[in-house]
Amino acid sequence: MAEVITMPRLSDTMTEGKVAKWHKKVGDKVKEGDILAEIETDKAVQDFESEVEGTLLYVGVEEGNAAVVDSVLAIIGKEGEDISGLTGGAAAPSTSEDKKEEPKAEAAAAQEASTEVPAGVEVITMPRLSDTMTEGKVAKWHKNVGDTVKEGDLLAEIETDKAVQDFESEFNGVLLKQGVEEGGAAPVDSVLAIIGPAGTDVSGVGAAKPAAASSEKPAEQKTEAKTEEKAAPVANASSSDRVAISPLAKKMAQDKGVDINAVQGSGENGRIVKKDIENYQPSAKPASSAPAASGAAQVALSFVQGEDTESQNSQVRNIIAKRLSESKFSAPHYYLMVEINMDKAIEARKEINSLPDTKISFNDMIIKATAVALRKHPQVNSSWAGDKIIHRGNINIGVAVAIPDGLVVPVLKNTDQMTYTQISAAVKDMAGRAKNKGLKANEMEGSTFSISNLGMFGIETFTSIINQPNAAILSVGAIIEKPVVKNGQIVVGNIMKLSLACDHRVVDGATGAQFLQTLKTYLESPLTLLL
Repeated sequence: MAEVITMPRLSDTMTEGKVAKWHKKVGDKVKEGDILAEIETDKAVQDFESEVEGTLLYVGVEEGNAAVVDSVLAIIGKEGEDISGLTGGAAAPSTSEDKKEEPKAEAAAAQEASTEVPAGVEVITMPRLSDTMTEGKVAKWHKNVGDTVKEGDLLAEIETDKAVQDFESEFNGVLLKQGVEEGGAAPVDSVLAIIGPAGTDVSGVGAAKPAAASSEKPAEQKTEAKTEEKAAPVANASSSDRVAISPLAKKMAQDKGVDINAVQGSGENGRIVKKDIENYQPSAKPASSAPAASGAAQVALSFVQGEDTESQNSQVRNIIAKRLSESKFSAPHYYLMVEINMDKAIEARKEINSLPDTKISFNDMIIKATAVALRKHPQVNSSWAGDKIIHRGNINIGVAVAIPDGLVVPVLKNTDQMTYTQISAAVKDMAGRAKNKGLKANEMEGSTFSISNLGMFGIETFTSIINQPNAAILSVGAIIEKPVVKNGQIVVGNIMKLSLACDHRVVDGATGAQFLQTLKTYLESPLTLLL
């Protein structure tokens, strides 16, 4: 029986999707895991792969057109099968008339890019790389006008409100025009670049109108290739070493804590697809050799006696300042502190690290214990939403990582279902890529609870500002040898202080205290995590 494939919701803010490119035509055979089309969402262009096998019988949205989420995208079934009863209610592909209702920013971009675009020329617009991004700044161009560009080549580094991200070309040709100067900014959907055949006249194609370029010289960026929308992230890898993986398989790998570098792909050209992640069996090979998740201080400034200096804020630092201020002044913070005896945790870590190819940190143990404690205290894993409180169905822990521009919070999805080694590998990978500005925006979204650890700097105790929309954040201090009373005797104990900042609108004092009691039990008696 024919299967109706609907326009997928590829992000929580997506209301419609545009078919950027069809990879299958009506009449083509389709296998599970094959790429059907490239769908342009409100955040990025993503591959959409088939989960059924058969023949593509119907295309509900023409290439270049858009349709609302859950409308008919395609129908797959047996060759020659009658689908007239299914196509009757199909959403007609969007027409140019529909596009008149698009947001003003998109309309302006369409106006800039003249309809008289020469044959073979592609107009590339400033991408929306996060749901809060309204404009992007070109931190660095990696291609100059006149350079040959291939699909997958790094065009530029785009600074968003969250991070600096690599932007890669989806087309082959010659870079004919740069719509935004290096160091300049432009709104989302305005002209970023034009690519086409060498010598093509693009003077008639609308020029972008970027914001004035900053007077600051953009910081020198590392040119190692980082991540891409259509390939899974690999720290410090060259373009030829990227891992080809579908978005669905990538998400499953992140949810399961699977190291995609160890997975053998069965799709086109060795591409990793859904079934590869489902059938993956981990080996004893170390999960990651990425740098440890230690903190990184801000870039050191030169001190000159009697001379005041200035440094322009990056967009990352500006947005951090804005959000921390909003959190501190809108959410009524209160703080709970507790001391943890880490003697048994130290012994447990020694035993775990004695296993072959295994090395975990105390931070990994704290993340795991916190995730399991959140299961028993779902109120702490909640968010304030005005007239209601949202109790999150997944436990996604954000781990604060210091970078030269400020602070980013990579997110471990479904942390409570991850093992120590999976947590360790994921934290090392994301922390390493965060410092190299290689994280994607979607890897920093969706947290339900956050952890900040300054113990590696010898800080015994501190408090943090809640990472909205979370209702709490845990601050972790250093493990310090101190005299403690044990069985009536004064002995040396290894003590660690935890501080929990809570949003009083969501988490009452008693609820926060009970959560800390459970976490204390798990850390002081690690075996209870197995119960």
